[in-house]
Amino acid sequence: MNEPAIDLTAVHAVVFDTDGVVTDTAQSHAAAWKHVFDAFLRGRSAPFDIRDDYLRHVDGRPRLDGIRTFLASRGLEVEEGSPDDEPGEPTIHGLGRAKDRLFVAQVDKYGVAAFPSTVALLHELRHRGARTAAVSAGLHGRKLITSAAVTHLFDVLVDGHDAALMNLPGPPDPALFLEAARRLAVPPARTAVAEAALPGVEAARKAGFGLVVAVGRPDAQGAAEHTDPERAAAYGVELREHGADVVVADLGELTVSGRVLPLTT
Repeated sequence: MNEPAIDLTAVHAVVFDTDGVVTDTAQSHAAAWKHVFDAFLRGRSAPFDIRDDYLRHVDGRPRLDGIRTFLASRGLEVEEGSPDDEPGEPTIHGLGRAKDRLFVAQVDKYGVAAFPSTVALLHELRHRGARTAAVSAGLHGRKLITSAAVTHLFDVLVDGHDAALMNLPGPPDPALFLEAARRLAVPPARTAVAEAALPGVEAARKAGFGLVVAVGRPDAQGAAEHTDPERAAAYGVELREHGADVVVADLGELTVSGRVLPLTT
């Protein structure tokens, strides 16, 4: 399927990634990562690229996995440390705690906004009988959905706390998406996934979801006026190579057809 549409005669539920798909938080995540990584990289390597490094190594992964993946891309090794490490300590956990503290402070100070086009799509899907879920590899998925005042638009929420309790790996492993589909009681083949990150797109395709919609927002990691059209187009190609059936710049480009009929006995 390559048209920007969701056919509810084919799929009966939609799982939405949180950051960059439901909530406008990708820039805040990227900025927090840059602040933390640049302090660590000083004297060790070139600064963190808020677009390329974020998209390819950090975006869509659990926080500690993102740190490991990014540092490996630079040929850098640090100790794992422990969850009790001080924020900013040069360990995996220390860097993770520093990023987490910065991001949460931004959320607490400024709040979180949901993308209007996503909210409109959620209303349309639910009006037509589809079930919906929000998924996040991060620990603050529920906090973001609550802050954006869209909790009522989801039947199921799965985030990093659930992953920790259930020992579920994050993307590119599809475990979080599969858990959301299980809770929705809809098989993956009848479920669509809307995702903004390469690991998430790869995970959804790997698990055999019925439709994989990639949201390649051109301004997701930086101001729109600084977006390079060629770079955005190349990223769209990369999303397709990772398994996206449809790539859109905004979920407002999608149309919805059909209706999920209620079960009959």
